Amino acid sequence: MKRWGYGVAAVLALAAGAAQAQVAVKLGVLNDPSGVYSDIGGRGSVVAAEMAVEDFKAASKGIKAEVVSADHQNKPDIGAAIARRWYDQDGVDVILDVPTSSVALAVNQVTREKNKIFLNSGAATSDLTGAQCSPNTIHWVYDTVQLANVTGGAMVRQGGDSWFFLTADYAFGHALERDTTAVIQKNGGKVIGSVKTPFPSNDFSSFILQAQASKANVIGLANAGGDTVNSIKQASEFGVTQGGQKLAGLLMFINDVKALGLKTAQGLVFSETFYWDDNDDTRAWSKRFLERAGRMPNMTNAGVYSSVLHYLKAVEAEKSKDAGKVLARMKATPTDDPLFGKGSIRPDGRKMHDALLLEVKKPEDSKGEWDLAKVLARVPGDQAFRPLSESPCPLVNKS
Repeated sequence: MKRWGYGVAAVLALAAGAAQAQVAVKLGVLNDPSGVYSDIGGRGSVVAAEMAVEDFKAASKGIKAEVVSADHQNKPDIGAAIARRWYDQDGVDVILDVPTSSVALAVNQVTREKNKIFLNSGAATSDLTGAQCSPNTIHWVYDTVQLANVTGGAMVRQGGDSWFFLTADYAFGHALERDTTAVIQKNGGKVIGSVKTPFPSNDFSSFILQAQASKANVIGLANAGGDTVNSIKQASEFGVTQGGQKLAGLLMFINDVKALGLKTAQGLVFSETFYWDDNDDTRAWSKRFLERAGRMPNMTNAGVYSSVLHYLKAVEAEKSKDAGKVLARMKATPTDDPLFGKGSIRPDGRKMHDALLLEVKKPEDSKGEWDLAKVLARVPGDQAFRPLSESPCPLVNKS
């Protein structure tokens, strides 16, 4: 009789365990952990994904969530190969982050072929929700249209009506120059020249000399990460701003400001969709992130956290990890989290939320190591991102 009792207890225990592990999902953070974009995503995005799983209390809700990571080396072929292996052999259900637009576009294609889910936070190209949009991809944080509208538009309105671009020579840089040029021209400005710079690059001296010689009143930096930091440092050495020209850091992260230092970066205007010191919720989460990652989060890290939360909510609601069901639920459900507030996901895969126009503080105005910027303006998502009516995405019904 005792054996029978123990047997029943064991069966009940197994049943209870099964009920607590209804769905097992694997989340893959694919980014650059040690190269030119390591500060944009890197280990920080892994930490953000892990925090989202913990904060959601996935295990207590019947979801077993595992986070894995890999280095795409900023190369599309390597990124695509990892995505295929993850999907075909390693059981990865969702790929996260993926800075470097050329890599993101390659992963976008593989994800569609395999009918999985791609939640991009790290890449900027607006083509992810434009001509190369996919029903399997959601572009979470920012893009080149938003950067152009918020930063480029602000610079033109401040009198920067002639531009020369230093453009990273790959998909991201080309898209950012294209989208910013459209905003400049729409606001009555003009582009008088541009030069394509190798990616990545340590020496921008010859390109900066070309920009100086152009006499444009704004030098637009259509680059990111270490390239942005190096080009701004070298522009300072050449006395660009002292000569009357302005620098527009079209894609800057708070990490870049930290690397430059306030003395060099003060006065630079840039756009983010998340800033750690924006409100009580962002400050509380960022303090926890700092304790784990050793630095404050940027908008890419925040986007990984936000996208994983929304994904897990959909998995819980569907009691399934089926890509079609989960994607449909994610798009039908308004987004809401402590980092970006309330938002939505459009048919073209664009995740909508406000954008911030920030200005780097003067050294004497900073009250701490990470007190680096002040918010100049908050731009509603429908003004920051490309209007759906203008989207070239074939998933958008324009009838």
